[in-house]
Amino acid sequence: MLKLDPYLNFDGTCEEAFNFYRSVFGGEFKGGIMRMKDVEGMDVPQAFKDRVMHVSLPVGNDLLMGSDTIPGMGNPFQAGNNNYISITADSREEADRLFNGLSAGGEIEMPMEDMFWGDYFGSFKDRFGVMWMISSPSGQQMM
Repeated sequence: MLKLDPYLNFDGTCEEAFNFYRSVFGGEFKGGIMRMKDVEGMDVPQAFKDRVMHVSLPVGNDLLMGSDTIPGMGNPFQAGNNNYISITADSREEADRLFNGLSAGGEIEMPMEDMFWGDYFGSFKDRFGVMWMISSPSGQQMM
């Protein structure tokens, strides 16, 4: 079954925002907070190494997920374009089908590929300006 979750981007305030959200919703971060410096081989300027690479907060049966941006990498941060719709597919084939269908006529940010955290993942802006992330768990951890 497909799962949709909101994914928020911040310009250095992700940890502060998610601590606030946790104070409202309760619970604990799933897997803790991963920082940019935790990603082996990722070339990040020293000033941004402590920014949040990924955090997820369970809210009921769903996840609120987020990360910080790094100036000069990916889409520039701008309030209003800082959210994605994240879809978790049951298989690589379903992930590819969704990615190819939804990204048609849009701008691919990251093509579908195996990621260091163990998922098959890609992201894009559709032809209407909506940001999407598509993933399928691979069942193995690469870290």
